[in-house]
Amino acid sequence: MELKLDCRRLSLVSDSVSDSQNSPTPAPTVLYQERFWVPWYFWLYGAIVIFVATATFSLNRAPMWLYIIGAVLTALGVWVLIAWSGTVLRVEKDPDGSRWLTVKGAQLPSDVVSRSLAIPSTARRNALGPQLDPAAFLVTKGWMKEHVMLVLDDPEDDTPYWLIATKHPREVLEAFVPAQAEQAASTLD
Repeated sequence: MELKLDCRRLSLVSDSVSDSQNSPTPAPTVLYQERFWVPWYFWLYGAIVIFVATATFSLNRAPMWLYIIGAVLTALGVWVLIAWSGTVLRVEKDPDGSRWLTVKGAQLPSDVVSRSLAIPSTARRNALGPQLDPAAFLVTKGWMKEHVMLVLDDPEDDTPYWLIATKHPREVLEAFVPAQAEQAASTLD
């Protein structure tokens, strides 16, 4: 397991340690959360593949092999589809008012975002193809057509922007960068 700490999120307290242990710090408020579930038809395709593979592997064998191979392939198929659905996008607000976007173990504070933009499905190909900067941070899924682009202005980070897939780009922008949300989401209309 990998542990990453962001120095911006840590606060130094000059008071005694006993005072900080007596007063619990409030948890951040979750403003938006989305899990990138695979679409329903992936489950249908998976069931068809499992059925065909089980029938093929158990052909001309004892009936016991049908059940064993079917159980193993079903478990493997379910595990793969759940693993593909493991990405969670979360926008949190700290008690001090700072907002954070967390996805795939990476955290982005809202104060380093200079511009933001909702990428509609019609512009997805260009954003992920010819116009893509190789240094960008990407979280994309083939079944999710809309994205949010967050352009960074952080001298400590060489990443030019984050490009994150989402089903609800307007809600992500409103939760993470509310001052930029209306103009950034105008590309969706």
